[in-house]
Amino acid sequence: LGVLRIRGGDVAAPRDLAPGLSGGDLLGGWRFIVRDHALRRLFLNSILVGGLIMATAPLLAVLLLGQYHFPAWQYGLAFGIPALGGFVGARLSARLVTRYGRYRTMIVFGWLRSLFPLGLAFVQPGISGLLTVIIVEGLLVTCMGVFNPIYATERLQRTPANFTAQVLSTWSAAGKLLQAALMVVWGILASLTSPLAAITMSGVLLLATPLLLPNRRQLSAADPVGSAEAVRVA
Repeated sequence: LGVLRIRGGDVAAPRDLAPGLSGGDLLGGWRFIVRDHALRRLFLNSILVGGLIMATAPLLAVLLLGQYHFPAWQYGLAFGIPALGGFVGARLSARLVTRYGRYRTMIVFGWLRSLFPLGLAFVQPGISGLLTVIIVEGLLVTCMGVFNPIYATERLQRTPANFTAQVLSTWSAAGKLLQAALMVVWGILASLTSPLAAITMSGVLLLATPLLLPNRRQLSAADPVGSAEAVRVA
């Protein structure tokens, strides 16, 4: 339904006849990200936030289903209802940018999405714990729904069309690798301490991730160094 609602035209990028992305393409994407100051900070912020949040997903299942004995239907509600927040946030994103500006909206919701996960440290058994998860996850997903379209737009606008595939592939690969690594690390932490303690550690570390967001000067800069490198590599 969302795709069907898209209006307007599109511009076809030059078609690459190469069979697929190679290690060199991923390295080229990495070089471009590193050379663009704003893009580099967005990259580090996004993969760290995603990694620390996903690291707690298996632990929440162990905590809620194993230790707190939530019925399966309550566990489904705990993560199904908050998913609606992503839709709400995405619908509000453009309106908030129009009213408050892209930079201010991105910074505010970049901070908020890193604050709310710490609320999971207060999850307890029973209905109160279920409501805590629903509220915390709902606020988190809503903030991500606002933030993600803004940062994705910034990423695309700072990347030349003929270099988009390399940058996005590098971004995706790095994010998935970090998520997998942090899941292992947090599984070990939970084994040494407890699932709730490991979840709390993730929430505390998330509080520092907004410091990686680019400032207004970096976002407004065209960053000719990165652009020149993209043209050279392409």
